[in-house]
Amino acid sequence: MNRRTRKATAPATAGAARCTVTVCRGCCCGTAKIPGVDHAAQLAGLRQALADTAQVRVTGCLDACEHANVIVVQPSAAGRAAGGRPVWLGLVNDPAATDDIAAWITAGGPGLADPPGVLDLYAFTPSRRVRQAIDG
Repeated sequence: MNRRTRKATAPATAGAARCTVTVCRGCCCGTAKIPGVDHAAQLAGLRQALADTAQVRVTGCLDACEHANVIVVQPSAAGRAAGGRPVWLGLVNDPAATDDIAAWITAGGPGLADPPGVLDLYAFTPSRRVRQAIDG
């Protein structure tokens, strides 16, 4: 198998078939700057709840510190084909919010399932510059 073939079938392709959940753990998110949150438990809970459903990845600062803790849910390939776009969620500092996010993604996520209404309280639109850094 040559390199070109391996790249075409790499696990990253499989990840695109699923939602991708990007969890900010930069200068503010996931740090003591956001007190009263068990940041490690939040990340572990997402990874456990979504192990068979989505790719969960950690990134450095997303430059949306005023919304810490930030989680970005990118649609699966099917969700994007159905019109889904990345959803930025901020101030995710409550275990119930994390559970609601996991349940939505398990149901299909952006483009395939309507988010629980409470997630409207967490959704925000970052600047175009910040969006381009992750939405590609």
